[in-house]
Amino acid sequence: MADTVFSKIIAGEIPSNKLFEDEHCIVIPDINPVAPVHVLVIPKKPIEKLSDANPEDQALLGHLMLTVGKVAEQLGVSNGYRVVINNGEEGGQTVFHLHVHIIAGFAMKEGDM
Repeated sequence: MADTVFSKIIAGEIPSNKLFEDEHCIVIPDINPVAPVHVLVIPKKPIEKLSDANPEDQALLGHLMLTVGKVAEQLGVSNGYRVVINNGEEGGQTVFHLHVHIIAGFAMKEGDM
């Protein structure tokens, strides 16, 4: 996998406002937010896109989802948020390092985004 902006942030080559970090992932604000709360949960393991994950990544993927809940609580949006993973160019993915969007801060209805 080629170096990405996310791998450089994880390596400390690009500074970032890390809202959360553990041995498996980091959470940073999205630089192009679509909502008042828009953060990214990024695994430290370089997986290009969700469809590239293997059975050995099952625990990591579960950890990312549990981190979503923990961060939503930390940000005060646990009462309602959207979780989005864009997969591939046709799915809207622009950085090819798996990441999970947490989007919140407004009343959403079905059909939004």
